[in-house]
Amino acid sequence: MANYTLEQKKSFTLTAYGFSIQSNFQDVPALQQEKAEFWGRLKADGRFDKLKDAAKDDREWSVNEVYQGKPWNYFAVEAGRAVADATRIIEFPESEYIVVAGKGDKDTLFDQLTYRAFGEVLAQVTDYAYIGGPNATFRQDNGDGTFYGEFWVPVVKR
Repeated sequence: MANYTLEQKKSFTLTAYGFSIQSNFQDVPALQQEKAEFWGRLKADGRFDKLKDAAKDDREWSVNEVYQGKPWNYFAVEAGRAVADATRIIEFPESEYIVVAGKGDKDTLFDQLTYRAFGEVLAQVTDYAYIGGPNATFRQDNGDGTFYGEFWVPVVKR
């Protein structure tokens, strides 16, 4: 079984730019390409830097959420000030979260942790259930060319 921890997290809020996902979730290469194109646009048009400048810390977040009946992906930060043109302010509830941690390459860590959580951990956990709502992955630079990250998914005891 994949390693994970169960942790109580306080509520938190992320400020984000996002897009509505068009790819089928089973088509991993298409989904990864769609996310890469969106994140590339964020860097090219300055929104990435705008969010990073508003951030309270150096954590970069990728958030997945079903919003208004459609799947969305966001680049987010825990902001210390308002970002006027942000796509969404995403509220995460105080809850127990399954946390899947790992290290890896900056460009692949978000997807690695997300797929490990949904493909391995949640498929094998029988005493907790995903409550829906947003789930998120953060990454932080280790300073040595690698990144540390955690995937957080809110759960309830069955």
